[in-house]
Amino acid sequence: MHTAVALFTRDLRVTDNPVLAAAAEADRMVAVFVLDDGILTGDYNRPNRAGFLAECLADLRAAVRTRGGELVVRSGDTTDEVARLVDGVGAEVVHVAGDVSDYAQRREERLHRRLAAAGVGLRVHSDSLFVVPPGRITPADRDHMAVFTPYFRRWEATATRALARTPRRLTSARIAPGRLPSAHRIRTGKQSPDRAAGGERAARRCLSAWLRGPIDAYADRHDDLAGDATSRLSPYLHFGCLSPHELRARAEDHGGAGADAFVRQLAWRDFHAQVLAARPEATAVDYRERGDRWRADADEFDAWRSGRTGVPIVDAAMRQLRREGWMHNRARMLVAHFLTKTLYHDWRSGAAHFLDLLVDGDIANNTMNWQWTAGTGTDTRPNRQYNLIRQARRHDPEGDFVRRYVPELASIPGPQVHEPWRLPSDLRDGVDYPGPIVDLEAARERFRRGRGR
Repeated sequence: MHTAVALFTRDLRVTDNPVLAAAAEADRMVAVFVLDDGILTGDYNRPNRAGFLAECLADLRAAVRTRGGELVVRSGDTTDEVARLVDGVGAEVVHVAGDVSDYAQRREERLHRRLAAAGVGLRVHSDSLFVVPPGRITPADRDHMAVFTPYFRRWEATATRALARTPRRLTSARIAPGRLPSAHRIRTGKQSPDRAAGGERAARRCLSAWLRGPIDAYADRHDDLAGDATSRLSPYLHFGCLSPHELRARAEDHGGAGADAFVRQLAWRDFHAQVLAARPEATAVDYRERGDRWRADADEFDAWRSGRTGVPIVDAAMRQLRREGWMHNRARMLVAHFLTKTLYHDWRSGAAHFLDLLVDGDIANNTMNWQWTAGTGTDTRPNRQYNLIRQARRHDPEGDFVRRYVPELASIPGPQVHEPWRLPSDLRDGVDYPGPIVDLEAARERFRRGRGR
């Protein structure tokens, strides 16, 4: 009797999951998720993602059980736990999704060596988490592409796999399933009060709502901060509750400029993944060294982190992050710009804070977007500068986004809310809000003269 193991990692779904579909073709199979000690004890494990993961696993177990199967949950070292499971059920092959972080790549190498020594195969499905997996698009002279536009042209033209069959029935080997973990078991700590709910069912509700209409305006409104006109699917992509292949297919079937713009964002996700796969050290090292001499000011950083910089658009975004475990993409760019090019603080400190709170804390996207904004990444214009007040007035023209997250400024009408320090005294009376911690124009001029030095 042929037995296969489906090792779930960051692909917590039953729909279009090549790992599950391939394992289900065996006479019997075991679906397993390992609470990996290396992740649980590391810096990446944070309360928001712990709570979301616990909900994803509960939802996944329910989905597997409705198909007659069982989701086995184990704790410990992934390699040890999988090897023990394989030996216990006599499995001949383990299926797993390919991933790009340094940790994931080392885990795959350890699994391969351990299983090969036991005569067991490891099949890595590289296109489970990405539309076009890292390494499939490469230039002639390098191991990855460093500029998005030519990458995107090739990405669009690259043949991709068909959607995997969603098993209607699973035949599982008899084995103790183990208890589902609580959020507290994964990581103690306070979660954001308004974070998204985890799991494939929640993801599919969000996707259905997105495709019912909002996607049509995405090309025109994706930077509308107050309108909240993005998909909010990023946490579900990060945990694999939704397949990027399915998202692309459904967006293209929907059609229109909004769908095209949305698909382009999926390509950006793959672009960052292939950069990090080739340069895993980029999580800690500048992708392109610019000779920056970063400043360190604990009070400034704390003001940024807590949303008390005195710059309303920055503070609103940082408070959204704390409240929801999520932040609008345009807002991410603005707060990263403020930290790295206005205050001239190291991008690594900002990236780490984002990973403390983001439910969609994707290592590749987070790292490479921070480096792009800081001017140390793939951006071909490393000295790119934004006028934050102009950006605020353009993307939050009536100030509604600011008032939503900075209630101290709720009484200030219209776009005046973006520069409360310019208000007449009668409008400032009774407003408990700090003045700016930095002169924005002076900071922009310093940067122009020499990258903040």
